[in-house]
Amino acid sequence: MGINSRINLMRTPYHRLSSVFAAMVVVFVAACGGGGSSSGSPENTPPPPPVPTPTGAQLAAASKVASHATFGLAYDDIYALAVAGRQAWLDQQFALGPTLHKPVVDTLMQMLDNNELPAVDDPVEHLIMFRRYAWWNRAMTAPDVLRQRVAFALSEILVVSDNVDALIVYPYALSTYYDVLLAHAFGNYRDLLENVALHPAMGMYLSHVNNAKANPGNNTFPDENFARELMQLFSIGLFELNNDGSVQLGVNGQPIPTYDNEDVREMAKIFTGLSYGGEGAFFGNPQPFFQVDMQMFEAAHELGEKRLLNGLVVGAGQTGMQDIQDALDNLFNHPNVGPFIGKQLIQRLVTSNPSPAYISRIASTFNGAGTGIRGDMQATIAAILSDPEATNISSSIAAGRLREPLVRFVSMARQLNATAEDGLFYNNGFLQQFALRQHPLSSPSVFNFFLPSHSPTGEIADARLQAPEFQITDASTIISMSNLVDFAVSADFVMDIQEPFGDVSLNLSEFVTLAQQGVEPLLDRLDLVFTHGQLSVTTRGVIAAILADINDPEFQARTAIYLILISPDYAVDV
Repeated sequence: MGINSRINLMRTPYHRLSSVFAAMVVVFVAACGGGGSSSGSPENTPPPPPVPTPTGAQLAAASKVASHATFGLAYDDIYALAVAGRQAWLDQQFALGPTLHKPVVDTLMQMLDNNELPAVDDPVEHLIMFRRYAWWNRAMTAPDVLRQRVAFALSEILVVSDNVDALIVYPYALSTYYDVLLAHAFGNYRDLLENVALHPAMGMYLSHVNNAKANPGNNTFPDENFARELMQLFSIGLFELNNDGSVQLGVNGQPIPTYDNEDVREMAKIFTGLSYGGEGAFFGNPQPFFQVDMQMFEAAHELGEKRLLNGLVVGAGQTGMQDIQDALDNLFNHPNVGPFIGKQLIQRLVTSNPSPAYISRIASTFNGAGTGIRGDMQATIAAILSDPEATNISSSIAAGRLREPLVRFVSMARQLNATAEDGLFYNNGFLQQFALRQHPLSSPSVFNFFLPSHSPTGEIADARLQAPEFQITDASTIISMSNLVDFAVSADFVMDIQEPFGDVSLNLSEFVTLAQQGVEPLLDRLDLVFTHGQLSVTTRGVIAAILADINDPEFQARTAIYLILISPDYAVDV
């Protein structure tokens, strides 16, 4: 039986949510940490106890944590996580400060000024790459792996996109915005909301920069764009929710709206008078400046009282920033925020269909249970990753999620020990964006690449389940992912690196060594790293049969890696 025929046998149904996803997945084949030495220890001091060797179950559990909490960990890092234990590892990650994007952009801007980059017809060709280089560098090298992953999740909730032209050509626009997400990923959601609201990239994207008070004589009124999305997408959602995320129904049996058009108009008044800050700032300044928060200009701020949600009246005579503080407090303290934001974070990190009980537990943590602090992101993230629905193996049809294509690609590179010649990983990401329809801060709209409620027609919709990532998953993107994996594993074309930066290649030596020992050790390691011990018997059997026909250990390892990476078992994280 040939390789292609055996691969076809992998198209079989799977338990849990993967049983539904697998029916929609088409397999396409395009081809074929460290220790230190002790010194000067007193003779009467007993040596430290040996570090216990983690069991297979502990390693699988650590791999599962890595799949939820990072962009992917290689075997050595999974092993270290298993030795430390989930809670200790989380504590270590929470203690790390943010590895920001701006320093990378600073370095690149200096290189541009020093003529250290290749000559181009238009310097904009370089500028549009810088924030992308920064993202890939940090995703591949930053030690704060949990923070980097959470910031990416937040970027898909608090959306800003380079579909606005000016946000492409100003390198600091999106790099400093992403730094806000990194800096506040483990802070308080109220502070995050404020920093997002005042960031000039958000001001430009949702048009509340240079948003002036009403002028009835000219028939102009405050722009409502940001006010609407602040409520609909960033805080409370469209309908009143119970703590478990279920929608509250009115006496008419219909969902109860959280706000109406009048509420939007009143909220829009709050966000007037803001313009770019910096030296020589003035209201109406058309020249963007992205390295400081927007500045309030009282003369352009809407005067008078504003009537906000739940009967709050913001009194007349306050400053513009006082109005903003009151409005953000009003939204932050709405009971919807915990279940609305909590569920989306669960979806981005763990599972597409968390149970009402899971949502309720996370919402309660967000509301202050256990800490007494509402909006504590560190406590909320820890609760999401430590919940039984995140740590236990489930046979439920609703368990798991389809891996986002970008996360899947970055994880592959990290799990296969990708190495950059210069350590920089300055990928521009355009190849991945074209093939996978996804790149950080490049979504087609404020609604992200996919809706959290998306349910593709067919078995998933019939089961009343959600599968957000399937909104950008079709035959084309499945084939493109298979091709990208093939390029990386077979041809060692991992990232599109341009001069003067060094190429990126995969280091597959550990897998080749295992292949020399036999098929089973190789598949055991691949199962652990990529599918945390959940590789199905059927898929494993098909791959083992294919590998039996291959005598060269390196080709055997590359083939096994390729087949794992295009399998439904890896595509669906359960």
